Amino acid sequence: MTVFFVAYFAVLSHPRFPVTVVPELALDRAIPFSPGWVLPYFSLWVYVSLYPSLLTERRELVHYAVAAIGLSIAGLAIFFFWPTVIAQPAIDWTQYPSVAFLKTVDAAGNVCPSLHVAFAAFTACALQRLLIETGVARACRWLSLLWACAIIYSTLAIKQHVTLDVAAGLALGLGVGAVHSRSLRRSTSKFVQDRRCPQPVGGR
Repeated sequence: MTVFFVAYFAVLSHPRFPVTVVPELALDRAIPFSPGWVLPYFSLWVYVSLYPSLLTERRELVHYAVAAIGLSIAGLAIFFFWPTVIAQPAIDWTQYPSVAFLKTVDAAGNVCPSLHVAFAAFTACALQRLLIETGVARACRWLSLLWACAIIYSTLAIKQHVTLDVAAGLALGLGVGAVHSRSLRRSTSKFVQDRRCPQPVGGR
């Protein structure tokens, strides 16, 4: 995360190409600004930590790390070659200290795709697979999905992103999630097969 944020803010602070303003859609204008949603927004960092903390095998952790790094590199590459911002709404941020702090630290740049949304979607996919495989109660799986949805909605409710950012972030996160799931299934299948058919001693 530390390496990611160093790269993220470097790209944000020093755009090398013309910056594009991502337009609002009707949905963006229909969603009111709600400062209380800043808590679900910040909860992403707890949510994304859940999946790797539940893994018990190094093989699974390596697959997760590769997927997370790949998602980060893809997002940062897009931000580098296509820097984007959103138009700031006419809101006095000083009246909302928690949101004002976010706006100060993370200016409304590097917005499309939303990596906040992408990581929430990717983590939701990974957690669903893990919770199903381990036989966790369905209520926990729904709680995970609702948490991810709350994080995604929060990006719109606190006016940190617009609908197009969210849509692009969902596409990126779900795409990486699908590749990660398929790669992990193949790895698991090979791992199980190797355990069932160990190589003879001496290679005979």
